[in-house]
Amino acid sequence: QVRLVESGGGLVQPGGSLRLSCAASGDIFGPTVMGWYRQPPGKQRETVAIIGNADSTSYDDSVKGRFTITRDGGANTVYLQMNSLKPEDTAVYYCHLVTVVGGSPYWGQGTQVTVSS
Repeated sequence: QVRLVESGGGLVQPGGSLRLSCAASGDIFGPTVMGWYRQPPGKQRETVAIIGNADSTSYDDSVKGRFTITRDGGANTVYLQMNSLKPEDTAVYYCHLVTVVGGSPYWGQGTQVTVSS
């Protein structure tokens, strides 16, 4: 059983910052790739940022230069620092983990981020 628990969402004004955290626990074996996805209202889930086991990162173009993904690999914990937030960043943000060996995917329950004045 693997569990991902997110925290850090909330309401913030445009231009503000938030930091999301996700802690994974349970039977996780070997290296993992972790990431953040989001689902804006009425839209499909989309990739925000991904970080590999060797800390390689990739970002959606819409968040490059504003968001930073980091991880504590030894603890399978991932963070998303979000700066210069825009109303279009409003979404439910989901944490994701996939094991490199076996490819087993796991999702968190989601945390709401609302950017509004």
